Amino acid sequence: MRKLYSLLIYLLTPLALLHLAFRGLRNRDYLRRWSERFAFFDSPPAVGGMVVHAASMGEVNAASALIRKLLDRYPEYPLCITTLTPTGSDRVRALFSDRAFHVYAPLDLPGAVRRFFDRTRPRLLVIMETEIWPNFFFEAASQGIPVVIANARISDNSIGAYRRLVQFIRPALKRVSQIGAQSRMDAERLVELGAESSRISITGNLKFDVDLPLSLLEQAEPIRLAWGTDRLVLLAGSTHEADEAAVLKAFKPLLAEFPTALLVLVPRHPERFGRAAQLARSAGLKVSLRSEGINCPRNTQCFVLDSMGELMRYYAACDVAFVGGSMGRVGGQNMLEPAAMGKPVIVGPNTFNFKEISEQLIDCGASIRIQDADELRMAVDRLFNDPELRDQMGQAGMNLVQSGQGALQRTLDLIDGVLTEAVD
Repeated sequence: MRKLYSLLIYLLTPLALLHLAFRGLRNRDYLRRWSERFAFFDSPPAVGGMVVHAASMGEVNAASALIRKLLDRYPEYPLCITTLTPTGSDRVRALFSDRAFHVYAPLDLPGAVRRFFDRTRPRLLVIMETEIWPNFFFEAASQGIPVVIANARISDNSIGAYRRLVQFIRPALKRVSQIGAQSRMDAERLVELGAESSRISITGNLKFDVDLPLSLLEQAEPIRLAWGTDRLVLLAGSTHEADEAAVLKAFKPLLAEFPTALLVLVPRHPERFGRAAQLARSAGLKVSLRSEGINCPRNTQCFVLDSMGELMRYYAACDVAFVGGSMGRVGGQNMLEPAAMGKPVIVGPNTFNFKEISEQLIDCGASIRIQDADELRMAVDRLFNDPELRDQMGQAGMNLVQSGQGALQRTLDLIDGVLTEAVD
């Protein structure tokens, strides 16, 4: 079965490269460092430590607190962090460039995987969320490298695809040492796909252990002062085109009641910065860009954050947060970040990537779910008019985040156990 899988991967590799080239039409970073995709890179300065794989920027953010703890707890183990996307790569470099080696994860080709392990020679492999790459797992097992899947989840959207590929996935999951699942449902789905129930622990969601810098409010203060403390600010974070279309349609009529209101658009991917600004101008809004400076003119109606790694402090500066990825088919983005900072949260109808989190936020009164642009306009209108409601929702969100914390320590305990067993 592994030979058949490897053959399929070889056959699909040209399509994977075409996909990278297509993404490169919008983001040139996808056209760079292709040699790393085949594990052709200079060996890190130190080997024999740990590899943490976090596919994209979202996984890097979720793993950041865990990575810091691992660096502090195991200073003798060199750390290598792998990603799949340029945005994830940029985030790793911004957070850990001085403490960890970074390289793109290889395509799941037998030769590339062997070269990767030959160059890094890790004693532990930590996979964030659920990136199941059979050759990667098989090669780790053959070299005696334990594999831990941390913060594991199997979403409603992905379970069907995994079931169709179960003949490839089951043998790979059998080679995993320990899995820290986000929820009981995730654990049950992993068992269905072939994981050993005795090797699964329900550790909770690392996203609840939001890593907020102590200086975050201090960082947000000059931003808010630059916008104007008397202005009401709606921030639409991690947006895709469907989100921006709905937000712009909802925001324009709000200006009749709130003429000084400001919309802050934060596209999820850098290749969409220009397109988001264009959409806002086409909607008749006066637009300023973050690349032009932190200060936007008083007559600015839409401020486009065309930079990476600044979303958290801009969340801290807003009054109401709409979390993107929820109007189209993306499945939502991390809504715990604004909730942790006491901001009322609005989400669209499609949050299947964060099903439990979105339901918990709505149930506790920290979030409002809307179906379309008209409902979004009404929700923002209500929140803009009711500062007491904004405070109540914000407090409910902070309480929920605090009550859900603990996954970080449970995940660390899981990794400690695997490392101790490996040494023994």
